[in-house]
Amino acid sequence: MATQSRRFKTAIYEQFARIGKAISNPSRLELLDLLCQGPRTVEALAKEANLGLANASQHLKTLRAARLVEAEKAGLYVTYRLADEDVCRFFRSLRSLAEMRLTEIREITRQFLQARQGLQPVGREQLLAKVRDGAVTVLDVRPPEEYRAGHLPGALSIPLKELERRLSELPPGREVVAYCRGPYCVLAMEAVEVLRRRGFTAFRLEDGVPDWQARGFPVAVAEEKG
Repeated sequence: MATQSRRFKTAIYEQFARIGKAISNPSRLELLDLLCQGPRTVEALAKEANLGLANASQHLKTLRAARLVEAEKAGLYVTYRLADEDVCRFFRSLRSLAEMRLTEIREITRQFLQARQGLQPVGREQLLAKVRDGAVTVLDVRPPEEYRAGHLPGALSIPLKELERRLSELPPGREVVAYCRGPYCVLAMEAVEVLRRRGFTAFRLEDGVPDWQARGFPVAVAEEKG
């Protein structure tokens, strides 16, 4: 009986370990973070994560083997998505635990922001209140696919690479709050730098769409254009 119980426990923990092995690579964690924003093709994921196509495909297959993601093929393209929302919640919990336990994360972040004057986090709750009340222009600087999958209500979609030529779309004299994928996404930081150089009063919101949802706030979904 004792041997049977031991085999049972070992078998269970081996299954738990499959998840640990699947996420024991920084590129695979980044891919999960990207997929928290919405479904993406392998090509898009490889580009955003700065990976070769074959390398990205292999990482995604590992995540799929652990049943963290699912894949769907349409023609020549394979689109990946999270298996369900629990995977994103798991990723956010892992991020939160790492932030609490690893002082290296704070130091790496501090050093990065130190070189970008004025981009240190500011008044998150105050910014959140302004966003909820519609008192600022909310700017989503992620790629359009991510915006369509889910965005803050009322947010204007201007991907970072289009921002310089579309500044005229922003209401003059109004504060701008830019957001992207969460606290470690640099798109919003770069957007704020562009906006401030052009005379806008701009701030970055650390929260991404999954963080916004986790706070119980609504998320809008854009309809696909035919």
